[in-house]
Amino acid sequence: LHIRFRCAVPNWAYTGSGDVNSMDIGLEYALPILTDPIVIGLIIAGTLIGVIIGALPGLSSSMGVALLLPFSLYLDPIPAIALLSALYCAGTFGGSITAILINAPGAPPAVATAFDGYPMALKGEAGRALGIAAVSSVSGGIFSLLVLLFAAPLLARIAYSFGPPEYFALGVFALSMLASISGEAPIKNLIGGCLGLLIATVGIDLTTGVERFTFGVPELLEGIQFIPVLIGLFAVTELLNQAQELNREKIAIALSAVKLPSLNDFRRVKNTILRSSGIGIFVGVLPAEGSTMAAMIGYNEAKRWSNRPEEFGKGVIEGVAGPEAANNAATGGSMVPTLALGIPGSATAAVILGGLQVQGLRPGPYLFEEQPGLLYAIFFAMLIANILFLFIGLLGAKVFSRISLIPSTFLWPTVFALCFVGAYGLNQSMVDVWIMLVAGLVGFVLKKNGFGPAPIIMGIVLGGLIETSLAQSMIIFDQQWTAFFSRPIAMVFFILAVVSLAAAQFRSLLAKVLPHRK
Repeated sequence: LHIRFRCAVPNWAYTGSGDVNSMDIGLEYALPILTDPIVIGLIIAGTLIGVIIGALPGLSSSMGVALLLPFSLYLDPIPAIALLSALYCAGTFGGSITAILINAPGAPPAVATAFDGYPMALKGEAGRALGIAAVSSVSGGIFSLLVLLFAAPLLARIAYSFGPPEYFALGVFALSMLASISGEAPIKNLIGGCLGLLIATVGIDLTTGVERFTFGVPELLEGIQFIPVLIGLFAVTELLNQAQELNREKIAIALSAVKLPSLNDFRRVKNTILRSSGIGIFVGVLPAEGSTMAAMIGYNEAKRWSNRPEEFGKGVIEGVAGPEAANNAATGGSMVPTLALGIPGSATAAVILGGLQVQGLRPGPYLFEEQPGLLYAIFFAMLIANILFLFIGLLGAKVFSRISLIPSTFLWPTVFALCFVGAYGLNQSMVDVWIMLVAGLVGFVLKKNGFGPAPIIMGIVLGGLIETSLAQSMIIFDQQWTAFFSRPIAMVFFILAVVSLAAAQFRSLLAKVLPHRK
């Protein structure tokens, strides 16, 4: 029976379960991927396109996957999904390139990478930062794939147990971490997070249908888009800062910008990579969370566990390794609810989910039993993509790092033009361009007064999740908010939020009492 199965079934055609061991099926499906030149070529193409799209400010892997989706319909299911999955992984890494070099994150998950990556580039360590980002990204991605290859059904069941109350509690816990995510003023960070939440409320309330803060502008009915705000707070704000220092000398950067990280650097960040990989897997498995939140939490935990937290934000390699390992580990994790539950784990996973459905495949709880070969094929395609962009990151780091040597008078006007293209290209709307410019001006003023962009961005990211899950929870609880205390998982997150806020205040007081502690 086993021999007849192997001879009779085409490469991508298995759709039923039988007596064949699942690992045998997995290897059966992996071999065609590793030996088929067309599939390998598609994975290489997806990886290169993903790195390029991820590196362009305003573009993202979700946009790239959406653009390639119509072309993938002419391919068989496995090659098509392999192409999209490779672009997903590479696009997540590609965003770190411009985040490090010009403080303009090419993708939302790279926001946290810019906190320390760009200061490293300013100190003449662009190549070192890019090398750490590449190795951390690949390590996080491969670690998540290896874990998920054997633990996907269990992790899917854990994610499936989360309801609206648990998501609301998770969002509150994530907001509590703003007290220590960046800067030295916990109160200012919390204020920034509240500002982000306020921005997230713009548009029509889906529960009541009430228009909020739209001021008669039809384009604001669906809310303020994340990407124009992201471009404004980072790229435009940095452009305004650079405009004050047009004649700054760059000799120090030229001497060492292309230097790659050493073995001691990798030893120094190994624990950070392992910890952030675990965080990324857990956050990625939670439906609708995605890589951005994983990167934020990964950065925060890298700072929390560091012996030198006061150096974060000034250019330390742990500040690059933490978010990069977390956001790439989340790409593998986000595929679990997408494939096993039919619930997208991120915006890009949602596009891939649509591609699966168009191909006639049925994502859901029975996919592990009915189409195990498809799962193994996707995981192996993502594994190959991770290995490929390791070489792209390391071999191309010296080339990419030379961007930081371009005179500011040439570099930043080009970045400004790309910002306009990225903001306008999202919806072909000038309103998004104005939002980008306003966000840049506001970010410039806030930065001058000690407010960082990270809490604002995280508030925007969490705003929709918190508001929606709270409304759903209150409907479930019949408007009785005390019912939150009957949900054990939610209570755990609430307790962690209180501990996180208390710890931030304790560290602040301790820093005043012992200003020279290490």
